[in-house]
Amino acid sequence: MKADAPKRRIFNDAVDLLSTGEQVPCGSGVDMLDIDSIKPFRHHPFHLYEGERLNDMVESIKEHGVLNPVIVRKMHYGYEMLSGHNRQNAAKLAGLKEIPAFVKVDLSDEDAYVYVIETNLMQRSFTDLSISEKAAVLAERYDKVFYQRKRDEIVAELKALETPTDAETEKGGHDVHLSKNRDNLGDEYGLSGRHVARLMRVNQCLPEIKEMLDQGKMQLTAAIQLSYLPEQGQRMALEVSEKSGTNITEKIAKEIRKAKMTEKDIREAIAGPDPEINKLTGEPILPEEKPKPIKLSGDIRAKYFSDTPQKEMEDIIGKALAAWFKKRR
Repeated sequence: MKADAPKRRIFNDAVDLLSTGEQVPCGSGVDMLDIDSIKPFRHHPFHLYEGERLNDMVESIKEHGVLNPVIVRKMHYGYEMLSGHNRQNAAKLAGLKEIPAFVKVDLSDEDAYVYVIETNLMQRSFTDLSISEKAAVLAERYDKVFYQRKRDEIVAELKALETPTDAETEKGGHDVHLSKNRDNLGDEYGLSGRHVARLMRVNQCLPEIKEMLDQGKMQLTAAIQLSYLPEQGQRMALEVSEKSGTNITEKIAKEIRKAKMTEKDIREAIAGPDPEINKLTGEPILPEEKPKPIKLSGDIRAKYFSDTPQKEMEDIIGKALAAWFKKRR
């Protein structure tokens, strides 16, 4: 990062929201909190910064501190992070022991999740999100528990933290239009209603499956099929897949859905039927391999068997081979 870069640009990766310095409404306060007392949001759907972006953020915090408070909610064990996972991570790496925070109290799980989703969308374009992150955003936007009025109140509160005159801050194309209809929701993000539904199914997958999707290790269509399984079924499918060395394709995932939720049935759906075990040796009995037929070239057929029926031809070849091996002995 250049030393003479514009100050606001230096700050961009150090903060997720730009503060006006005004007190946040709804009973929130600003406190300096022990950085280790704030736990990550449960099932936080967004990936933390890595590489150069994280390094720049750490250097910015070392030089300027955490300019904008994180947003947390009070819990019985301490605090839970709503907005500021990257700031907290970078601040720890920068050696900070405390971090400024807007503290939310008496906040429901549903409203807390709105903070998590909306603050991330204020920073990044929807198209830049990974598959699992898109799934989380769409599911939150579509879920009926996040009714329009309450969401608007939260979004308005978050916007109050922004500096309206800062033209350099990227808002990531955020649009607060909220529709419960899949087609309208798809229009908001340039997706078909069907694709919205497919992505929303991903949100029902285990975190391990979401990670495989984001890393390109599983097909979207296969993950969608697995999303219909209970958590135990998804976990067994992943374990069997790893043990057998067989990747779960869409076709295999469909077979798993048909199977009973037992390890044996899921294993057979992925790797095929279990082999029969020899009771004396305990070793699997491998199926006998059928001998492959011998093919004669066209020249030999034309020279010796042009008008010979198949059965007679096999008899002649059998007698010829018997005579040849007898002579060889």
